[in-house]
Formats: sequence, structure tokens, C-alpha cells
Amino acid sequence: MGFGGPIGLIVLGLILALAFNDQQVGPLEVITLGWILVVAGVLWLVLTLVQQNTKRRHTTTATTTDAEGRQASTQRTSESDPPPPPAV
Repeated sequence: MGFGGPIGLIVLGLILALAFNDQQVGPLEVITLGWILVVAGVLWLVLTLVQQNTKRRHTTTATTTDAEGRQASTQRTSESDPPPPPAV
């Protein structure tokens, strides 16, 4: 996920919220619709940032059986940082 969608939604919302005066489209006011888009864009941006900055945890479990029928389990957990976002 990139940052273009949320930023575009925030910009569109700010244009609608700040550039129009008392315009209505049916029962909706354009200013209210603009602020709703701004809030949605900010939430989308925050979720994108949280998702890209979380560590990934991988757990591998291996079970081995010896000649006498005894089983042994080994569990390995590794954490890795997500890849960096693409450079623009």
C-alpha cells in the first residue's frame, strides 16, 4: 500500500470543505462531505503507517521421531522488519 490514495482523499476533502460556501447536493452539504473525506483519509493514512511499521513474526515448528518412536518438537520464532517503502 502506498500513500497516494490517503493523501489524495485528504486533499479532495479539504478542497470540498474549504473552497465551497453553503453548497448542497441533495440532502448533503458539500462542506460536511469534505470533512468526512478528510477524516477517512487520515484514518486510511494512519492504518497504512501502522501496517508498514509492524514487525513480522514467523513461527516454524518441526517434529522429529527417533527409532524408538519418541517425538521431539522444536519451535523457532524469528522476527523481521518489513521491507522499506519504495523510494520515489
